[in-house]
Amino acid sequence: MTMPASILLLGSQGQVGWELQRALAPLGELTALDRRGTGRWQADLGRPELLAPMLDAIAPQVIVNAAAHTAVDRAESEPELAHAINAASPGELARWAAAHGATLVQYSSDYVFDGGGHTPRAEDAPTGPLSVYGRSKLAGEEAIRASGCRHLILRTSWVYAARGGNFARTMLRLAAERDELRVIADQVGAPTGAELLADVTAHALRALAADPALAGTYHCVAAGETSWHGYACHVIEWARAHGHPVKVAPDAIRAIPTADYPAPAARPLNSRLDTSRLQRAFGLRLPPWQQGVERMLAEVLNP
Repeated sequence: MTMPASILLLGSQGQVGWELQRALAPLGELTALDRRGTGRWQADLGRPELLAPMLDAIAPQVIVNAAAHTAVDRAESEPELAHAINAASPGELARWAAAHGATLVQYSSDYVFDGGGHTPRAEDAPTGPLSVYGRSKLAGEEAIRASGCRHLILRTSWVYAARGGNFARTMLRLAAERDELRVIADQVGAPTGAELLADVTAHALRALAADPALAGTYHCVAAGETSWHGYACHVIEWARAHGHPVKVAPDAIRAIPTADYPAPAARPLNSRLDTSRLQRAFGLRLPPWQQGVERMLAEVLNP
């Protein structure tokens, strides 16, 4: 594969997909689709059987799949749909890519692990998903590898963007309304910006075009770690320091365990991912999570 290329982006209106439209545009001719469809084609990954005819017509050299079923709790009550979007459709994309010499980029999740321990997981660490969502994402990875296609699977965690809703926006709204907040403190990971994922993807695709041996699975998260409680405190204190309305006092942001906030889907307590393989392979330095979060806050609060 050489650049420029014909690139098909799926899930173009999601948080990561929106940033990918920007990051991928300089790499080649970009076709950006989502499930609502634009013009002739509709990229509904809930219907895997529709993908091959679309791929035949567009004939991309690179497929970047940013579409996913990401409603973790809802997936528990609709496992068939989660599997179709997160596993069956990536498998269809991969089989087409293998048959046509194309490259597939797929985004996966820390949810493929069981969340045990207190150290970052490497790419070859044993998997053990706790939820329907996690199992569907792992099945998607396995289908891609089994296809034999040239691929990049980027596992990430705690993704946010200025566009759309996110944890930081929710905390800011609640902090302006309430005297006290209760936030989970025993789940640890790295908030990772959609724009960082998009930029790493573009960089990795250029490198892969020059060296196909770089294909494989990588972990891609911002540097450092925090809990949801630490994340909330950082967001709220940044807003307070920059003159935005905050009602809750610093000592009224209470740290609680996951057990105090039950949800349909089990969450991994340890979402730490070791990114040394990605950084070494592609010559990258991943910035601290605070840097991206603060940039997002500046964009959200000072439009």
